[in-house]
Amino acid sequence: MTELNTAEDGAMSEAQIDIIAPNEAISLYGLFLERLKRSPEHPAYRRFDAESSQWIDINWQQLADNVCRWQSALAQENLKPGERVALNLRNSVDWVSFDLAAMGLGLVVVPLYPDDRPDNVAYILEDAGVKLLLLQSASQWSKLATALTSGHSLARVVILNDESEVSDSRCISCSQWLGAAPSDTTLSERREDPGKLASIIYTSGTTGRPKGVMLSHLNMLSIAHASLQAFDIFPDDCFLSFLPLSHTLERTGGYYLPMMAGATVAFARSIPQLSEDIQTVKPTILIAVPRIFERIHDRLQSQLAEKPWIARQLFKLTVKIGWQRFLFQQGRGPKRLSFALWPLLEKRVASQVQQRMGGQLRLAVSGGAPLPIHAAKLFIGLGLELLQGYGLTETSPVISVNRPDANIPDSVGQPIVGVQVRIGEQDELQVLSPGNMLGYWNNHKATASTIDVDGWLHTGDQASINDTGHITITGRIKDILVLSNGEKVSPSDIESSIVSDKYFDQAMLIGEGQSFLSAIVVLNPDNWFGLARKLQLDPMSDASLNEKKLHQHLIGEIRQLMKAFPAYAKVRRLILTLDPWTIENGMLTPTMKVKRAQVSQHFEAQIRKLYS
Repeated sequence: MTELNTAEDGAMSEAQIDIIAPNEAISLYGLFLERLKRSPEHPAYRRFDAESSQWIDINWQQLADNVCRWQSALAQENLKPGERVALNLRNSVDWVSFDLAAMGLGLVVVPLYPDDRPDNVAYILEDAGVKLLLLQSASQWSKLATALTSGHSLARVVILNDESEVSDSRCISCSQWLGAAPSDTTLSERREDPGKLASIIYTSGTTGRPKGVMLSHLNMLSIAHASLQAFDIFPDDCFLSFLPLSHTLERTGGYYLPMMAGATVAFARSIPQLSEDIQTVKPTILIAVPRIFERIHDRLQSQLAEKPWIARQLFKLTVKIGWQRFLFQQGRGPKRLSFALWPLLEKRVASQVQQRMGGQLRLAVSGGAPLPIHAAKLFIGLGLELLQGYGLTETSPVISVNRPDANIPDSVGQPIVGVQVRIGEQDELQVLSPGNMLGYWNNHKATASTIDVDGWLHTGDQASINDTGHITITGRIKDILVLSNGEKVSPSDIESSIVSDKYFDQAMLIGEGQSFLSAIVVLNPDNWFGLARKLQLDPMSDASLNEKKLHQHLIGEIRQLMKAFPAYAKVRRLILTLDPWTIENGMLTPTMKVKRAQVSQHFEAQIRKLYS
């Protein structure tokens, strides 16, 4: 068996007494078996029941009964260990049950994004040689079936919802499939070698076809365990799960990590209902991408704009003093007399915002993309413990995270236990970690270009590391724009600055090989009408987006945001649109990253005109 390294820094805290170590779990399915043995009656998951309109708890024993049913049904398909099965579901107990049941039979799980395009899903299924697929609905299959080529390996398609009949002989409703399996079986006790392949997770690359990242049981176990050394998670903690479980951050951090610590996970109903679910579930832990915090930030700012002047000033004062208190507590700022006002400001202002987030949230972790500092300052200033982390699918995914007592919000924190980092050529961050992938599925060339002969994984991100070990991501090697004068510009910081303004929802910097920078910008539809009226433009006319006074006004806004950037990095011209970039129109990856090549191609004529 593969050797397990369970070395940790220092003694375990009281909160970590019930944590399952990797050598106790051995495999991801073994982690579930160990949790079942330790706390069978403890709530494992919480879900919303539409029939009763209530939230229902499922304990570990009840989950085990579910897993047993799924395992029995899978066993009837005569799949061999190592063969691939895929699922395309919303986050749910069924997602978890299928994942655990498959791994308990030695199968390799391929998670798919519910919002991904059918042609992309078809490519993944064919590339991975998937034999069995679990889908949410028949409509998913009707869209996918036409995208599949004759080269696919699918022998069985199980459809969870039974709203309509499907004539395809490969398809079966989940109720029929589960019902046909024998009911007198017991859970598999199989625990794979920890170094064996557990899952193939396809990265949503911003260019080209996605690559299948091969992660072992040990990869994800070791990273979940090391992450638990960065902050305390208690058995009575409640996570709110809303990032897709196909996203590695949610899978490792919001599924295996809570299982390792014995905490409860509540499945949010949907993103539109997220605000209501937060109020009802009252989570203590939140793992999210920056876009969630930005949306809450923007909503607060919009609501604040309608308040009286005194309310706006009180809010600003609260955030300012709260931020200064945070810096003092971190040892990076002086003690101030104004701190005496905090108890009053916390009661009158901060606690009101905290109640909107359930009132019990004690820790929030942001990852998957850079967290804008203005959003971090607002939430931290209002008393929320907000930690930014960093990682890649290829590293299972966590590389680093800020700690509560060493939090530098505009950094991505320090490496977690067991992870080594270094700065290589072109300031590239390189990683040696127990979470480093086994390689890319069927792609030896890509594997060799990502992991060198000494095992260091090349992230493609440029970074700096300060004397406390905090990592700051400064750019992306492949995304660097080189102007005609030789100056190099990293787009990410500038784009983050632009979208911090209320008028802009999305932005992409352009100017490779040109003498100046421009930006393609998606305007915020809620604020567009007010701006158009202010400038005496027709908000319903596409021609208004090309008006000179609008461009002058918005470039002025951007210049104010970019005062700290060098002169050569200023944005001189804009391409404006009201049409958002989405997964459906091919402009975003399933992990919400902008597909730069596709956006450039879509606006090719306007870009050419801009620089002609």
